[in-house]
Amino acid sequence: MLQLNQLNKYREGNRLEVKKAEGGLPRSLWETYSAFANTNGGVILLGVTELEDKSLSVINLSNPEKLVSDFWNTFNNREKISASILLNKHVRIETVDEKRIVVIEVPRADRGLRPVFINQNPYTGTFRRNAEGDYHCSQEAVRAMIRDNGERTQDMLVLDSMSLDVFDYESLRHYRNRMKITRPGHVWEMLEDMEFLQKLGAIGVGEDEKLHPTSAGVLMFGFEYEIVREYPNYFLDYQEHYDVDVRFTDRIHSTSGEWSGNIFDFFFKVYNKLVQNPSIRVPFKMSDGLTRLDDTPIHVALREALANCVSNADYYGERGLVIRNNIDEIVFENPGLFRVELHEALSGGVSSPRNAVILKMLNLLNIGERTGSGIPLIFKAWKDEGFNEPVYTEQVNVNRSILSLSLAITSDKKQAIKTSDKKQAITKANANPKTGISDDRKRCILDYLTFHTASTSKEVAEHLGIGSDRARVYLHELVSGGFVIAEGKNRNRTYRLNRISRD
Repeated sequence: MLQLNQLNKYREGNRLEVKKAEGGLPRSLWETYSAFANTNGGVILLGVTELEDKSLSVINLSNPEKLVSDFWNTFNNREKISASILLNKHVRIETVDEKRIVVIEVPRADRGLRPVFINQNPYTGTFRRNAEGDYHCSQEAVRAMIRDNGERTQDMLVLDSMSLDVFDYESLRHYRNRMKITRPGHVWEMLEDMEFLQKLGAIGVGEDEKLHPTSAGVLMFGFEYEIVREYPNYFLDYQEHYDVDVRFTDRIHSTSGEWSGNIFDFFFKVYNKLVQNPSIRVPFKMSDGLTRLDDTPIHVALREALANCVSNADYYGERGLVIRNNIDEIVFENPGLFRVELHEALSGGVSSPRNAVILKMLNLLNIGERTGSGIPLIFKAWKDEGFNEPVYTEQVNVNRSILSLSLAITSDKKQAIKTSDKKQAITKANANPKTGISDDRKRCILDYLTFHTASTSKEVAEHLGIGSDRARVYLHELVSGGFVIAEGKNRNRTYRLNRISRD
């Protein structure tokens, strides 16, 4: 809340603009109104000037009542302002240092009203705010606001121009195998592919009364070269930077042609890389002294951060989706700003995903929070692990949301980890190697076999960081469950994913 009696302590910025208004309402007032409404809100002070040292000084307005009257007359003219978001309480006359000024409080406009523009043209009259003042929005920024202002999310659109040939059915089979593990006995389990896709929201009935992919369907299960027909700027990029002398220690991107290029495959390729970051020390835990729990809060937080990134991205936006996995930090960057105010997202309880169908698809794999608690969950996991607090930022000039997860920990936490490691080593030595396989272990093995065919138990063991004997027990259980096929005998035995046919 702005303290007018301490005005000399303030400076113009993202949420404060001052104007002399000695000659009446300044023209730029309406640009600032548009900018605040389209960004995070702010306060406009009429009768205040900025001095050379950037401090603020009050000017005594001779007739503030006329300024208020003129303001409302123009404000209620739809040829001037596209949306009225102010109430009487938002515009008032105040006295500061025995001088009268006009205070105009502009809230952030609801998503359904944005863009708020002036002079009847959204492409020339839409403004946003940054630290340097008001700036014209680009046409792409305006189109992004228009895409976001409907009740239906972007990924619900039925793409009439596309046929069902756009899907990579291998990706779909991997999805169904994973769903079979996370939700055994689900009522959709025995459905044919087309009915399953329709229930999932991946296909829908178009204007020609025929089935076509939805935006969510083609993004989640389509081939990259089909996706870019609808989303020309579509690009998924994972960059791994562990060595300062090497540009990338590993890289996965959707245009490589080596894999499908869709969101589903990207998600699990990237997640498996993230959890192997050397700076993330995730010790195993025991639930009852026998059963190992691999799904720690850090695992959950990383999946949540990745799910939040892919489900809130504006795939029509520029510069694509980028995940940077550094030795000291993991950064999730997606096109598109938050659909709710940042402080609401951080406090939890408010959920407004840009791609609700994609989030639903991930939810069916027990990934992603629909209640708005995902971001607080990430912050809590990072705090409990002793890492520095995550940082969320928005770049409004290019419409990007960025989550930075620091992997730096305090010296006290490092000492606690060392002590804990010793205890875990003792527990691990005494653990029963024939305990049942956890869902997380199943997911990790199936992920590995999805992208590494004909693998040995030794290779699986090295990937999981466990002994070969335990890996063979896990693989045997997956073979018994029909998820994996074993081929060959003894030392020559290899394992591959069972491609369950649903045709």
